[in-house]
Amino acid sequence: MQQTRTIELGTGLFALLGIGALFFLTTQTTGKNDFSVADTYQVTARFDNVGSLKPRAPVSMSGVTIGRVTDISFDSNALEAVVTFVIDSEYDQIPDDSDASILTAGLLGSQYIGLTAGGSPLYLEDGSEILFTQSAILLENIIGKFLISGPSSDEDGEDD
Repeated sequence: MQQTRTIELGTGLFALLGIGALFFLTTQTTGKNDFSVADTYQVTARFDNVGSLKPRAPVSMSGVTIGRVTDISFDSNALEAVVTFVIDSEYDQIPDDSDASILTAGLLGSQYIGLTAGGSPLYLEDGSEILFTQSAILLENIIGKFLISGPSSDEDGEDD
């Protein structure tokens, strides 16, 4: 009887520690705010498809988080998604001909905006719009195209 009770307590403690570990990992990986909105400037970009991009998604350049997405809306006249984001004013020398792409962190990770510097002597400022954009690449579309086209066959090895 005593041994059964010890096993039950050990199992319960193990399960409780597992739940605690999952809670700790959840709080450490989601909603992490490594970007503080102190002094920023606002920029917009238009995309054909934003995929699963969400407000508060990071805006990065060369792997460094320099801003956050603040709003995603739909322009019914141009039929495009308009993404508004803020960039820390510390990064005030980003050329105005830079391009914005919606990228994915890892294979199935969350999406973010990646900026690539252009070569213009003029810089982005509050109210600027990035004209060169690349929409999100949707994994579902890639898989669908592969399934429709099917595997390629080698016709050189056939005898006539």
